[in-house]
Amino acid sequence: MVTTLPGSRHWQQNSARSLISRSLRQRATAAARAIPSLLIARCNCGAPNGFYYVNGTPTDCVHLAVTGMLDHLPDIVVSGVNHGANMGDDTIYSGTVAAATEGFLLGVPAIAVSLVGRQVTHFATAARVARQLVERFQAQPFGAPVLLNVNVPDMPFEQLQGMRITRLGRRHRAEPVIRASNPRGETIYWVGAAGEAADAGEGTDFNVVAKGFVSITPLQIDLTHTAQIAGVANWLQQT
Repeated sequence: MVTTLPGSRHWQQNSARSLISRSLRQRATAAARAIPSLLIARCNCGAPNGFYYVNGTPTDCVHLAVTGMLDHLPDIVVSGVNHGANMGDDTIYSGTVAAATEGFLLGVPAIAVSLVGRQVTHFATAARVARQLVERFQAQPFGAPVLLNVNVPDMPFEQLQGMRITRLGRRHRAEPVIRASNPRGETIYWVGAAGEAADAGEGTDFNVVAKGFVSITPLQIDLTHTAQIAGVANWLQQT
């Protein structure tokens, strides 16, 4: 059985539970806002179905489904298909990856699926790749919770060159924000576009997607910079 619980609206670059708008308005003071309660509703598709939606972030959707809505622990969490790439540094900001991460943290194998491109059209390709991976999990369980970041080239399924296991690449810094005024004369800022690939070498997600392969990157949660622990400790001891 498949249960689908997306957000009630589109979320762009929303990691974890941060609510980020593409247009940021500058105000002298900010009024405190109460965190709203979350509402789950069934999609009215004319027949009983497993489609619901919630007025929350992608992470909220997974958390609600796994910890309260479902009467059983799901076999796998699939987040996406995201409109656009989640490669390299994108994974830090991505709501799609954050939703999959929530499932992983709750002990469920999870996949984040993204369709790479600016004006993407081949969502059926990404959906078919996601289904293949889910079927592989069913036939050959991984044996431990795993978090996979999957990026699919925007092309017909038959043109895919295969799948490759990759590491995350790196992007150049993002473009500057664009300052403008809205019709009320208020200053607003439009978030700039993501930077181009800085590290797209052999074995990176950028590299294999550019060659027509599906990129599959196993992710981990520990962000500790182990190599800097001793250096930071020495820095703190300096007089």
